[in-house]
Amino acid sequence: MFDFVRNHSKLILGFLLLLIIPSFVFFGVENYSRSTEGGNLTVAKVDGRSITRAEWDAVHQRYVERARRQNPALDVKLLDTPQARSDTLDALLRERVLMAASRDLHLAPSDARLQRLFQIDPQFAGLRNPDGTVNRELLAAQGMSSEGFAQQLRQDLAVQQVLGGVQQSALAPAGLAAQSLDAMFERREVQMQRFDAATYREKASPSDAEIEAYYKSDESRFKAPEQANIEYVLLDLAVLSKGIVVAEEDLRKYYAENLSRYTSAEERRASHILIKAEKEASAADRQKAKARAEGLLAEARKSPAAFADLARKNSEDAGSAAQGGDLDFFGRGSMVKPFEDATYAMKSGEISNVIESDFGFHIITLTGTRGGTAKPFDEVRTEIDAEVRKSLAQKRYAEAAEQFTNTVYEQSDSLQPVIDKLKLNKTLALVQRQPAPGATGPLSSAKLLEAVFGNDAVKNKRNTDAVEVGPNQLVSARVVLHTPARVLPLADVKEQVRARLLARKSALLAREAGVQRLAELQKLPNEALPTALTVSRMQAQGAPRPVIDAVLRADPNKLPSVVGVDMAELGYVLLRVLKVLPREPAPGGEVQLQAQYTQAWAMAEGLAYQEALKKRFKVEIKALTVADAASSAAR
Repeated sequence: MFDFVRNHSKLILGFLLLLIIPSFVFFGVENYSRSTEGGNLTVAKVDGRSITRAEWDAVHQRYVERARRQNPALDVKLLDTPQARSDTLDALLRERVLMAASRDLHLAPSDARLQRLFQIDPQFAGLRNPDGTVNRELLAAQGMSSEGFAQQLRQDLAVQQVLGGVQQSALAPAGLAAQSLDAMFERREVQMQRFDAATYREKASPSDAEIEAYYKSDESRFKAPEQANIEYVLLDLAVLSKGIVVAEEDLRKYYAENLSRYTSAEERRASHILIKAEKEASAADRQKAKARAEGLLAEARKSPAAFADLARKNSEDAGSAAQGGDLDFFGRGSMVKPFEDATYAMKSGEISNVIESDFGFHIITLTGTRGGTAKPFDEVRTEIDAEVRKSLAQKRYAEAAEQFTNTVYEQSDSLQPVIDKLKLNKTLALVQRQPAPGATGPLSSAKLLEAVFGNDAVKNKRNTDAVEVGPNQLVSARVVLHTPARVLPLADVKEQVRARLLARKSALLAREAGVQRLAELQKLPNEALPTALTVSRMQAQGAPRPVIDAVLRADPNKLPSVVGVDMAELGYVLLRVLKVLPREPAPGGEVQLQAQYTQAWAMAEGLAYQEALKKRFKVEIKALTVADAASSAAR
């Protein structure tokens, strides 16, 4: 099916990323300043404002958690690679640039506009309580406070206005649109003949003399990289916590002091009858509503069992009236304060007096309670022990880190002194100057490997200085054996050389056959080639990109024409381009297709505008810091 949007999925998805980034960049935005130890390292700056390692980590973690909630079967390791973290930083930089532009243009919406948007926009219906207030429990489940949500919404609206002025004013003239769409969708009728290198392998079998000559002509292709056998020691919280034993009495004391953490929140279930009386209504109207509520209260108390029927017939809360006024379970902070105070002061089955709120007058009956009970100590003992040991390890880390740093420097001829002093373990590894693909932990740190291959470590066999490879993680390494880069003997790489030479000779034979056939076809304009295709940029029919490019470069005024395409080690392809075919009709018609093109043009202008904003607000990236942080964090 001919679908412009689907065929441009990379462009459109890339732009959609710019629109959805606020939902995880600002998610929990009020917590940005809570940096972990070592997290204040600046990785980038926008408009003179720093982005710290802790902020980057926090945003990436929220992105991973959100992806996991949306797709529980997802392997989150795919989202915690250096490339994935780099993509998160790029998105964070774009968002900070747009925020800087919104500040510069004074685009922040007023509180009144935010309130109005929250009340009327359908996308927030799931976050509204029946009485119109924000559902704080739902926000809390997503790591947000109501203040943080308001700040996120304000910033989202401001950012959207920055891009909206560009995107909504984009114009794509019909002539330009037609020319561009033709380039993407106009088709060519083609005949093709392949000369695959693989079919010439038997003829191309190289001799020993040819193998030796090829090896000598380019020995640098067959070099073994520089590498080092090292031993290293790691100091981190996990190592420190292993040696900590916490007395049972201290664990019980911690449990008692933090009992609220192990107690499920109390929730209450209530039904209500609402008689609306807006805060701005006149005193007479509010008094009239209150009198009606008083009358309904009297009826409810006469027949408590008929409360649900009374609510269905009389309540003006559209969200709950049909359910007999039932509001289901809710926790503290979910309802307006007068409503909440009354509910939490009631006993099960009790009917309240008339309760006044900004929305009107309520009659409430409490129908259920749950939660509010603490887990037994024995049930959470293991969790408490781990928390206490981690907390103690964090307190000891600063002192241990100083000892570690001083010892590996002052006794630099061996790692054994620091191992003995801090009860650490030694690990052996074979490394190169760059982290190996898939490397984890300390061996993924470019900063550590740079120290390992430094002159002092290689030539003098001294310990490296203590290197921070992650939050609360220090490593020192020592070179046991250093092997410089070297050309491998022919005997060791003969099969590798033979394979390279065989591929090269096979491709040359294929090309020679193709060129010879090309000369023949130029004299035989009516001879057909074995494979017939109709191709375009959007419908390649499996043809490689160089083939499509060659087809579309053929002069449409000189068809049919014969073209040869050198596919390097894959061989050679002959093409006879017969004629140009018009675009297929779009499913929604030409008008819809041009509208989609205009939308894509607007996206492109939006991206270009953001690139200009990056220069205007001086985006600075600390390249080495970012590379080290991305590799060390994805361990």
